[in-house]
Amino acid sequence: MDAVFLLLGASIDAGTALALASLGLLLNERAGVLNLGAEGIMLVAAIAGFATAFHTGSDVVAFFAGALAGAALAAAFGVLVIWLHTNQYATGLALSLFGAGFSAFVGIDYTQVKLSERTPFTLPGLQDIPALGPALFRHHYLVYLAVALAAAVSWFLFRTRAGLVLRAIGESPESAHALGYPVRRIRLAAVATGGALSGLAGAFISVVYTPLWVEGMIAGKGWIALALTTFATWRPWRVLLGAYLFGGVTMLQLHLQGEGVALPIQLLTLLPYLATIVVLVLISRDQKWIVVNMPASLGKPFSPRT
Repeated sequence: MDAVFLLLGASIDAGTALALASLGLLLNERAGVLNLGAEGIMLVAAIAGFATAFHTGSDVVAFFAGALAGAALAAAFGVLVIWLHTNQYATGLALSLFGAGFSAFVGIDYTQVKLSERTPFTLPGLQDIPALGPALFRHHYLVYLAVALAAAVSWFLFRTRAGLVLRAIGESPESAHALGYPVRRIRLAAVATGGALSGLAGAFISVVYTPLWVEGMIAGKGWIALALTTFATWRPWRVLLGAYLFGGVTMLQLHLQGEGVALPIQLLTLLPYLATIVVLVLISRDQKWIVVNMPASLGKPFSPRT
């Protein structure tokens, strides 16, 4: 039983970065913009956060640096696809490749550096509950912030006028423009905010979760986050649940290795990506279900008629 709770706690830690990045991508896609550059954004933010934490010793400043780096890259992407009408798929892929190369170049001097272990945030009284306390109430404060952000995004999208406008732009930007809303500026704000959350996820990985810098350390989490938004049908709480499920699959491979399960290590490492493929295949079997839930203008350019 203790092993189960240990796996639960590790799954929450592993799923936090996926949750943050997926929430950011959800905001992008709700506004009708598809950003395939999450992997590159997270890599650049990871080295930005790590370098900042190393030189300042402050997690808060490091997270801010990661979020700022992510927002800047996403804003550049937004200008290209929203104003210059470059292809969203090609531009996103280019951003992902750029982020991988740029982070590797900038991070050369930090490959032998390791940060000190971060002290977990504890909740007095709750942390001492047998088995459940260590699993749920002894995590870094950003783990709990991810849950709060899921609640905030859900409230924003479905309980505020601004959220209604954002969703309307994702469904029919032409109608929103006819009503006088600045569609392109709202889309850019959504893209930059989504980039900031992806950047926060990247900084969390390099500053808290590892904590060290290794070239390519995001290891496909940006692509898994993209799959999660579809898996969750663009709903914040489902994103959070999906992130923890994928985090559980990731940690399960380590748990099985630790238990000495006689399976090739390559197969165990493949588990998170195999789970992603299986989920996408299952989702793709019902096209009507995707069409009903997907923002109607996702990936489509918009040119206002003045």
